[in-house]
Amino acid sequence: MKFVIIGGDAAGMSAASRAKRMNPDMDVTVLEQTCDVSYSACGMPYNIADPQRDMEKLVVRKAQVFIEKNKINLLTGHRVTALDPGGKKVSGITIGGDPFVFDYDKLLIATGAVSGIHDLPGFDLPQVMVLKSLEDGKKIKERIAQKNIKKAVIIGMGYIGLEMCESFESRGIKTSMVKPGPIFLPWLSPDLADVVYDELIQRGIDIHPGVPIERIEPLGAGVQVVCENLILEADLVLAAFGVTPASEMAKTAGLDLGISDAIAVDKYLQTSDKDIYAAGDCADAFHVVTDDKCWIPLALRANRAGWAVADNVCGRQTSLQGVAGTAVFKVFSLEVARSGLNSMEAAAAGFDPVENNVKTRSRAHGQPGSTPIYVNMVADKKTGRLLGAQMVGKEGVAHRINAIAVALHNKMTVANFSQTDLAYAPPFGPVWDPLLTAANQLVKKI
Repeated sequence: MKFVIIGGDAAGMSAASRAKRMNPDMDVTVLEQTCDVSYSACGMPYNIADPQRDMEKLVVRKAQVFIEKNKINLLTGHRVTALDPGGKKVSGITIGGDPFVFDYDKLLIATGAVSGIHDLPGFDLPQVMVLKSLEDGKKIKERIAQKNIKKAVIIGMGYIGLEMCESFESRGIKTSMVKPGPIFLPWLSPDLADVVYDELIQRGIDIHPGVPIERIEPLGAGVQVVCENLILEADLVLAAFGVTPASEMAKTAGLDLGISDAIAVDKYLQTSDKDIYAAGDCADAFHVVTDDKCWIPLALRANRAGWAVADNVCGRQTSLQGVAGTAVFKVFSLEVARSGLNSMEAAAAGFDPVENNVKTRSRAHGQPGSTPIYVNMVADKKTGRLLGAQMVGKEGVAHRINAIAVALHNKMTVANFSQTDLAYAPPFGPVWDPLLTAANQLVKKI
């Protein structure tokens, strides 16, 4: 069997490695357009913050290891430009300009996501950069080192933008954030978003939500970001206004697309063509709370989906439950986490949401070092079912949110969750864990 994979990062290399382990005689070819495979993209903001760390440290496994140890036909610098499902062929061009064609029996599209592209004037200037690939990270780090960067503007206020504002500030770079949308963090409960906002202000970050961007202009060796009633000067601009699924090739080939134009797949990761699978950030998923399709690009999902595709290609039928949208990020001293639906998402999905906000402590009463933890929890008033939670705090947030994810996967009610036997010791939390406190209070509203 010829198993061809387009894309050599999380989903692609997970599928390739697992397929070769399960069936060493399988002909597995991976076509990757860049020169990098299997690296920790999520680690790039933290690496950029440290001038002494080599960006290559983020590479989990080099291409040559996959080739020599796993016997995978891994071809870097091979950009697939066309897919022919009828002829079961993929074609493209190498980094050196040479055309290529591969035929397949089974195909996995693992093309990931692409950074949002703005068509306003000036976004093609060399001072305007994105952070998506390892090569992007290298270019940003190199520019900081070589161009004496003192001021940066981040366009966008998502996970990457927030992580990068800390990274820039740690390098002594004065940072401003701007976006057209009027709400600072629209997906986060307003009370919790205010905590994050205050942290950024205290750290010297200038925040400008609700400001339409008109253009970017050269200004000496730097640029100026021209907005409505605002001009921000910068030596470097990071365009961080989100990503979209890299699904255009699949669309052109006639495959069905789903929500957010991600490639539509079933629970077995199969597309509308029975011989083509899709996994990772280019594909949609089922949400464990709503059972509806969603597009939430997540690293764990990409790796897990790659494994499932390999299983199915090798004849071991494997389906995936779906995702809860569990995520966490760090911004200066704060941990910010979420899992499941917020109140607005719950209402849009047809639930009758009820929510509460509680402020409690990260450690037991009187324990030195205790800091506030803020929790927002959402339930369905009709059934009592837990729908989601969000947390913000300086410690004890990142791993607590996993309890919510487990509860969502098991469709627990808030009342049942409030009875769970969570661990207690004074250095790690109060007797009543912050999540239990939130659940106990929410039960009263249902």
